Amino acid sequence: MSRQRGIVTRRVFWQASLALLGIVLVFIILFQVVSTSAPPEAAAVAEGPVAGGTYVEGVLGYSERINPILAPLMVPANPVDQDLSRLVFDGLTTLDETGQVSPALATEWEISEDGKVYEFHLREDVLWHDGAPFTAADVAFTIQAIQDPGYKGDPNLGELWRNVTVEEVDTHTVRLTLEDPFPSFLQYTTIGLLPAHLLSAVPAADLPTHEFSTEHPVGTGRFMVESISPDRVVLAANPDFWGPKPYLGQVEFWFYAEWKDLLEDYGQAVIQGFHPPKIQDLPALAEMPELNLYSALSDGYGLVYLNLGRESLPFFQVQEVRQALLYALDRQALIDHGLEGQGQVADSPIPPMTWAYDPMVRQYGYDPERAIGLMDAAGWMDTNADRIRDKDGVTMTFTLLTNDDPSMVRMAEEIAAQWLAVGVETRVQSVSSASALQLVRSRDFDATLVQVELTADPDPYPLWHSTQAQSGQNFSGFANDAADIVMEEARFTTDTEQRVELYHTFQGIFVDEVPALLIYYPIYTYAVDEQVRDLQLSPLLHSSDRFRNVQDWYIQTEPIPISENGGLDKTGE
Repeated sequence: MSRQRGIVTRRVFWQASLALLGIVLVFIILFQVVSTSAPPEAAAVAEGPVAGGTYVEGVLGYSERINPILAPLMVPANPVDQDLSRLVFDGLTTLDETGQVSPALATEWEISEDGKVYEFHLREDVLWHDGAPFTAADVAFTIQAIQDPGYKGDPNLGELWRNVTVEEVDTHTVRLTLEDPFPSFLQYTTIGLLPAHLLSAVPAADLPTHEFSTEHPVGTGRFMVESISPDRVVLAANPDFWGPKPYLGQVEFWFYAEWKDLLEDYGQAVIQGFHPPKIQDLPALAEMPELNLYSALSDGYGLVYLNLGRESLPFFQVQEVRQALLYALDRQALIDHGLEGQGQVADSPIPPMTWAYDPMVRQYGYDPERAIGLMDAAGWMDTNADRIRDKDGVTMTFTLLTNDDPSMVRMAEEIAAQWLAVGVETRVQSVSSASALQLVRSRDFDATLVQVELTADPDPYPLWHSTQAQSGQNFSGFANDAADIVMEEARFTTDTEQRVELYHTFQGIFVDEVPALLIYYPIYTYAVDEQVRDLQLSPLLHSSDRFRNVQDWYIQTEPIPISENGGLDKTGE
């Protein structure tokens, strides 16, 4: 274990489990009782949370517009806007830490037997931040704004919603009808809703520049916008929120262009929390006595795509060779040395925090002897004593592409060293992130080490179906009939248990075929000053999920008497 990892784990609140089931255990130090010589009456009270106080977060980047249909969580968008929209707006539904859909502005819903009709029953106690009541008209307006040809958000999101018909059944019931069954549809009902009474006369094309999005957003969320300026956004607790109200009185986002400026402001107690941009920063942060580092598994994975369609690399076409390349990697060592321990060994293309993950999926431990045996059996051996395997005049030599992030370069170089030990020669090529992305998209690579960000929807179709091999995101060019059939069936069944079964089958096929080499699941780290209490991180389907329990965070406290039986006496008597 590297020294750096040891330093970090001493100060980190590890809230990402490394267990096979992917269940994240939360380790939070709530308080420490210290025996002192204080008088008995002093020991008869404890501190409890009280409403008030301001949490200030430093953010690298700037807000452009606070509008949930322009920065939804299920598609790529400005992360600052996504964070703010999450706190200010609510959707019909929300996602729990496993990606399962749960109620939000809709209390319940029914789905027709054919999987096409969804009827949502809305809460009747919800007010917009300006005091207007929330109704089905707001749901209908939001959907119609996304369907509008002038919609300026994600085009794929607009295309999806254009296949949906919306009806206001009554003031608190809305019916959505799909052209075809789409089991993942509920994931998209988490998108934040807009107030029809304020925006019904505003063309969809004008929403990005309208003052609603840039100056005066009005939502139904736990926090409401108090002020917006170029360098910060101030949110205030919503006194009329329909759910549990937060202890915090305000949450402020301060924006920075440079990491050094953000860190300097933390040192001067201007801000209280932030997300460290680079793994290399963690050891220094861990030495700060009043800064707590919270960590949790985040959605996505690091992997090596193998270009299965490149004819000059015939060994990639051999299943046993692909398996051998994975067996030859000590992935825990790669995580320790390349990521300073900030990762978990990945064994499935569906991450362990999601409901579709198969905990019994086959695992490839570090086994170089087995790797050697598999390659020997496949006929790839060192026939000319140059220590590099070959067959029919082709040597097992290729280039491993990665971006120029120091962590990725270190990991790529370690991968190359481990493969060389079993007779596979790899040249590491590092280029800018933009260039690497272009080369991957154009399939102009031998193999490439990348980190992939996923959405909460576990559907593997966009990444691994054969139809996505030419122009989609199936960058390895994986084509397997059995896998295709399973992914297609999973897209058309509304039975959750059947979908779980199908996704488990897909994972089994994937790990046997090894079309790409899964390396790690990333760890998200959140640095927050110790004065902010009861912060917890569960698995993050999106970085905005760090605010999942923001209603429990508190800064201000008051004395609470301890009863004779040792419990907290909240009556004050």
